[in-house]
Amino acid sequence: MIAKPSLLMMTALVAGVAAVANGVAAATPTEQQDSSGSNTRLGNEIAQDLSARDQAAAQRKRSLDMREQAAAAAEARLKAEADARAKAPGGANGPSPEDAQYDDLARIYQAMKPAKAAIVFEQLSMEVQMKVAKRMRANSTAAILGAMTPKGAAALSMALARGSVPPPQPAAAPAAGRTARR
Repeated sequence: MIAKPSLLMMTALVAGVAAVANGVAAATPTEQQDSSGSNTRLGNEIAQDLSARDQAAAQRKRSLDMREQAAAAAEARLKAEADARAKAPGGANGPSPEDAQYDDLARIYQAMKPAKAAIVFEQLSMEVQMKVAKRMRANSTAAILGAMTPKGAAALSMALARGSVPPPQPAAAPAAGRTARR
């Protein structure tokens, strides 16, 4: 005789199969979950944090790229300046001693008060005034010119505008053929 399965055994078997099916369904993601991500508040916050982190990383990468480009441009500019200095008179040996003296004088006059510097500055030859003024900052030169006498400031301004020192004017000689009457 074949024994009939009991109702309790059949119920247990169906419950077991249902439990396994639910476990399999829970373990495999559905298409809806794949396309929309996690539906929970925690899942949304995690997704937002990941997005913010990705944006910050992209911003850092752009910033680093910009810095790299700036560094490359600065390096190219420095190389060009070094090449220009090497080709200039005086070459790679640096500035000539004469240029260094004018640079030092320019720093000294810039450090002085304009009124005091103007008094001494006007006593220099026009050539020296020009060479020193060209090496000074524009604000310092302007302050010293403002403190100079109008004649001295005009002469230096004209020499700077021309780019050269004017030839010396001969002193006014007494008119020939005139004799002093007594």
